[in-house]
Amino acid sequence: MVSTRREFIKAGALGAAGLFWASNLRAESGLNIKIGACDWSFREACNPDGFDKAKALGMDGLEISSTDEAREVLKIADPEFQAAYKNAMTRTGLAVPSIALGLMNNYPLASDDRGPAWLEQTIAAAAALQAKVILVAFFGDGDLLQKKGLLGIGGGELKEKELDMVVERLKVAAPKADEAGVILGLENTLSAAQNLAILDRVQSDAVRVYYDVGNSTNGGYDVPAEIRELKDRICQIHFKDGGSFLGEGEVDMDAVAKAMTDINYNGWVILETAVHDNDRDGSFLKNIEFVKTMFKTA
Repeated sequence: MVSTRREFIKAGALGAAGLFWASNLRAESGLNIKIGACDWSFREACNPDGFDKAKALGMDGLEISSTDEAREVLKIADPEFQAAYKNAMTRTGLAVPSIALGLMNNYPLASDDRGPAWLEQTIAAAAALQAKVILVAFFGDGDLLQKKGLLGIGGGELKEKELDMVVERLKVAAPKADEAGVILGLENTLSAAQNLAILDRVQSDAVRVYYDVGNSTNGGYDVPAEIRELKDRICQIHFKDGGSFLGEGEVDMDAVAKAMTDINYNGWVILETAVHDNDRDGSFLKNIEFVKTMFKTA
C-alpha cells in the first residue's frame, strides 16, 4: 500500500502515542510485551526499509525473512544485507526479534541436506543482528504429521523417521545456537505434548517452541492450556486469527492473555495478521492497538 504524506504523519503520531500508552498497560499487567510483525505479513519481506514503516505504526521491531530461495548460502548470511538491517535498526531504534526460516516448509530440515548449513548461517546472522530467536518452520512439505486435521493443521500420526532426523540435526545445531545466545524456535502443527517430547530428546535450552495461537486454534488444540503446559519453553508467540482482526474471530484472545499472564510471559508478540481492504497500515494499527489493551484486565 502506498501511503500519502498526511497518512504517514498521522500514523507516526498514533504510533508515538501508542508506545507511551502501551508502556503503561504493560506495567499494569506485569508483563513486558513488545510488539512486532512478520515482514511477509507486513508486506515488507526482506526489505530493511520496512523498519521505518513499522516504527510509524508504533511497533518495536520486525521479524525478518531469511529468504524463500533455496540458495547454498542464504541471503541473510550476506554481510551487506545484514549491514542494511543494522542501519535500519540504528535509524529507527527498532529491533530484529527473530529471523524466520520459512524456506524449510518447502525444503524440510528432515530431508534437505542443506538444512544444517542453513541453520548455522542463520545462527551467525541472528547473533550479528542481535536477534534472539530463529523460527524453524515445519509446515507444507516439512510438516511432521502424516495426516491433517479438518483445516489442514493438527491431528494425525507423527512422521517418526523425519522426526528422528530433525532431532539429530537439532542436537548438532543447539550447542552452536547456545554459544551464540540464540534460540531455535520450532513452529509446527504438533501439540504442546508432542513438542515437549521433542525438546526432551534434544535436551537443550537453546531449542524451544515458537507458539502460534491462530494455527493451534485451527488445529483444535486448547490454546490457553497449551500455553500453560509449555510455560517458559515458549520462546516467542505469533498472533493471528485467519482473516479476522484480533478479538473478532475464533481465537479466544481473553483466555490467551490470561494464560500468558499466568506463565509470566515477557517477550515478543509478533503479528502475522491479515490485511483488510488492501489497507496494510490501518489493518496493522487496529491489531496493534488491540494487543496494547488486551493485557489490561488479564
